[in-house]
Amino acid sequence: MLRDKVKKMLTSSKLGDFDLIIEPNKTTADFVLELLKFRELFFFMAWRDILVRYKQTVIGVAWSVIRPLLSMVIFTVIFGRVAKLPSEGTAPYPIMVFSALLPWQYFANSMQQSAESLIRAEHMVSKIYFPRIIMPTSAVLVSAVDFLISLVLLCLLMLVYRFVPSPYIVLLPVFFLPATLAALGVGYWFSAIGVKYRDFRHIMPFLVQFGLYVSPVGFSSSVIPDRWRLLYSINPMVGVIDGFRWCIQGTAVSLYLPGFIISIVTSSIVFYFGLRYFRKTERSFADFI
Repeated sequence: MLRDKVKKMLTSSKLGDFDLIIEPNKTTADFVLELLKFRELFFFMAWRDILVRYKQTVIGVAWSVIRPLLSMVIFTVIFGRVAKLPSEGTAPYPIMVFSALLPWQYFANSMQQSAESLIRAEHMVSKIYFPRIIMPTSAVLVSAVDFLISLVLLCLLMLVYRFVPSPYIVLLPVFFLPATLAALGVGYWFSAIGVKYRDFRHIMPFLVQFGLYVSPVGFSSSVIPDRWRLLYSINPMVGVIDGFRWCIQGTAVSLYLPGFIISIVTSSIVFYFGLRYFRKTERSFADFI
């Protein structure tokens, strides 16, 4: 009799009454706990991306050295020799440029890798449930490995030029944090947009190139007129790059403190709204992929 009642209930009910919807947790506390629960998957994905990037390649880890080195040479020739822009502080022009390339390439690589992270893992996103935010976050962690390799190259470059860095170099992690916040925020935003609009990845090289030109990589931000420096510092990488140069050269260069504060605020805002947009659109990723 019970079986007949269940059968009657199933045949008389609509299919929509039994739809199962899996969606991310709403509260921040549940969201953090879920990330802690999947922490092993996070580190596994990051380690997998590191192995894929450097295993069975022609030049392997050397690519992380050659790319910033070539960029430094190009910027030194164009801005230092041709445009004859002044060098800031006592450091040679190549060191000034390379100390700016470190945070910029970390940010640019994180942004590019995060934007394509969900598309590369579409077979996982469409079949199993896990916090999707793991994918763009692990991409930023992989870019941090490239950053450490380039940091070793900077130390070797200072040995070549016999340049003694400032004791403030121990404060580099302070300026690394806003760069990470900005990279995560933009990465979350672009990865979510890239799932829905596949042609967005073709815009990424243009955005990276544009960001490179408006950031003080090949020149010092001190060349910007004082009345525009505060507005110029809305770019979160301006305060980060100035901070890196200050850590390496110390009192030989001036740290524009109002600009650095604005960069921290901008990075935090970008991170907050990027994370919010990602969580808002996360439930529809499997449908679009």
